[in-house]
Formats: sequence, C-alpha cells, structure tokens
Amino acid sequence: MDSGAHPHHRWCPRNIHLRVTHVATRFEELVQDETNDTLTPEQLFLTAVDDALEQRRHSRVEKLIRQARFPIPHASIAELDYRDGLGITGVRMRRYAAHAWRADPTNLLIISPTGGGKTYLACAIGISACLTEHTVTYTRMDDLARRLIITRSDGIAHQQLLNELSDVDLLIIDDFLTVGIDSDAASDLFAVLANREHRLPTVIASQSGPSYWVEALPDRVAADSIVNRLANHSRTIKLGRVDMRKLRDDHARADKDHWE
Repeated sequence: MDSGAHPHHRWCPRNIHLRVTHVATRFEELVQDETNDTLTPEQLFLTAVDDALEQRRHSRVEKLIRQARFPIPHASIAELDYRDGLGITGVRMRRYAAHAWRADPTNLLIISPTGGGKTYLACAIGISACLTEHTVTYTRMDDLARRLIITRSDGIAHQQLLNELSDVDLLIIDDFLTVGIDSDAASDLFAVLANREHRLPTVIASQSGPSYWVEALPDRVAADSIVNRLANHSRTIKLGRVDMRKLRDDHARADKDHWE
C-alpha cells in the first residue's frame, strides 16, 4: 500500500517515545495561533511532534546537567577565552563540544597551575557532553575519597557507588591527588579505572602530571597501574599560566550590575 495514503507513517517513528498529551497540548496551541492559519492539519501535527520531541530532549539535558553536579553549571565552551598563553584553541574545543564520548574511550588529562581554569574547562566539556545526551559524573578527588570512606561500611552502597563511577559515560575527577588518599581509596580508584579502561573515558583535571601521581599514591604497584590506565590511552590539555580565575573576577567586577 502506498505510504502516501497514510500520512501518519511519517511521524509514528518519531512519536513512539512521546506522551500523546504533550503532542496534543502543543497541537492545540498551534491551532489557536492565527499565524498558522495557512498550514494544513498534518503540518501542524508534525510541528507539534517536533516541538514535543525537542522539549523532551531539553528536559533530559537539564536533568543530565543537574545529576552531574557541576560546581560551575553555566560553564560553556562557547565562552572560553582563547588568548595567547592559555594553551587551548577554538578548533580543538569545538571538537570536544561535539565529541562522541561513548564511541571513543580515550581519556583526557587537563593539567593546569592554580587558577589556570581547569575546573571551568572540565565543567564546560562535561556540560557539552550532557548537551549531546551523555551521562556525566563530576567529582573532586577529596569528595570522592570521602564518599568511598563513608560507604565502605555498607557493602551495597559501596558497590553502587563503584558501579556508578564505572558505568557513567564520562567521569570527571577534578583536583586529582591535590591531597593524598589512603590505600583503600586507591584500590577503589584502581577498580573503577580498570572497569572503564578501553570502554568509557575519564577526564582528569589536576595541578600535577602523571610522574607526580605515581609518587603521591600510597602503593607503588597500584600507583603504576592507575597511572598507566589514565595516561597510556589519553589526550592532554596543558593550560598556560594565565590566571583565568582572576580574569573572570575582573570581568565580573567590570559588569555594571556587579556589587560587592
């Protein structure tokens, strides 16, 4: 039978995951809008489906960003400063904005001195991943170590945390080894990274590099294994010595609505 005789064949695949009430509400809004008087009912219905799909995607993205727990939830690759000395380029950052993280489990190491903008950059990359509907978990290393300690007395909760860290599309660990961790936390970190290796990527943001990490971890054998899993299959961004924290503060103070 000619599919042209059944216009609904064109929208059924898109509509399968939508609630009928959402489409119906939007369709009614479009019908009541006089600017749409020249459109056919089918055109209005297809527009309602598209709008409902976009609203559904927008809601999912907002939820992904909330669940990731970014400390800078407004961070954006579009707002990055590419001045000389920062160590990043617009071309490279746009690639990360559109990156298919699930398809490419290559880790990313962001190395930056204090105030160099590593946290903002890590958040901007993570939020871009949410915008392309990846699941993301952001955590600082000290917070992660604390959560591992707290849940260790509850075997189920502890395993749930390890599973979450192992299976999220993009795991971001900020302030990596800025403070030391105990051997139990190092063992848990090894387990997570071993589970993610060649499967899902991890972003590490740190003031130091792999050579320091080996020395900072409590067990040399575990340290070698952890660092190898992070560094051997990775890309690296080395931010320059521009104090991005001070620049952002200066820009904020220059805003006409700023007050102290």
